[in-house]
Amino acid sequence: MKGKITREHIVESADRLFYQRGYEHTSFSDIADSVKITKGNFYYHFKSKDEILSAVIQLRLENTRNMLVQWEGEGERPEDRIKSFIHILIANQADIKMYGCPVGTLCTELAKLNHASQAEANELFSLFRTWLSRQFALLGRERDADELAMHLLARSQGVATLAQAFRDEKFIKREVEQMYDWLSLNGERRAGCTHETGGDT
Repeated sequence: MKGKITREHIVESADRLFYQRGYEHTSFSDIADSVKITKGNFYYHFKSKDEILSAVIQLRLENTRNMLVQWEGEGERPEDRIKSFIHILIANQADIKMYGCPVGTLCTELAKLNHASQAEANELFSLFRTWLSRQFALLGRERDADELAMHLLARSQGVATLAQAFRDEKFIKREVEQMYDWLSLNGERRAGCTHETGGDT
């Protein structure tokens, strides 16, 4: 049991350090020091930094899946669930202003390094893409659900990048409100099309 707890602590610590410092600039010693264990104990759980990276990505995937399930339970309508995704920018704005988006920064760094785990990390974006596409389909936008999902992903990534660059909290709030308006507009547009179709039949 103690070994399992130690392994979990290592992964959680590595997750935080990879986000704050970047994967390349985080060493074994950095992680071992943060968990306060000897290097021998550390190597008992992980033989390489790549092994830790894989465990960190799996942790993030698990946490993301759990978060999406939570949003499903909390949001009665597709609009409410999509708003939960947009609201991440507000809920995590302190970290985003300091370090950017945890998904975007990791995927970008691994792409620059041409790292073998790049595809694995990209699954995080795929989870959001698939989930958002399903919500837009439920909203009545089956034909362009994936396009809308990718647009929202791209915009949220852009906001996170500029928020980190300028450390501007008002900018984040303004962009979030505009994304809410965009979401409402797309919902109304579909409702209008449905109404018109009904009138033709």
